[in-house]
Amino acid sequence: MRLFRSGGILGIAESALEFALEASKEAHPDEYMGLLRGEDARKLGLDEDGTVLTDVLVIPGTESNPVSATVKTSMVPNDLRASGSIHSHPNGVLRPSDADLGTFGKGKVHIIVGAPYGWDDWQAFDREGEPMDLDVVDVEPPEEAFFDFDQTDIDRELREDEW
Repeated sequence: MRLFRSGGILGIAESALEFALEASKEAHPDEYMGLLRGEDARKLGLDEDGTVLTDVLVIPGTESNPVSATVKTSMVPNDLRASGSIHSHPNGVLRPSDADLGTFGKGKVHIIVGAPYGWDDWQAFDREGEPMDLDVVDVEPPEEAFFDFDQTDIDRELREDEW
């Protein structure tokens, strides 16, 4: 299964962008950093080939201050749907620094959000740091089952242990 089909990245889910803007606002005056994960557009009910960025992953152990955020790479999940990164610039500058460009090698899209973290205070970039257009898509990301069992399974197992 290939994540990035000929359609490439189609956009970012409104809910994912809203989450990142709020998280950036809460982290201010420090930088915020998260990783982006995408879902096949057809699984989201869109009639297009490509990927929609649906999730912002918060990585445990991420350290941040007013001028940088560092992800603990040993905590990054090995995820086939990984698509890029999103981080904030508390100074409001919506262009990548040299340090940012050094982290843009992995993933197809990297987003910078800037203070004051409104709907127009962000810019997407490709892995070379060139600005790119990215639509905000009104889709509902699929509910992901964290566990592969439910209460019925737990109850059944408890009954079996009683015998």
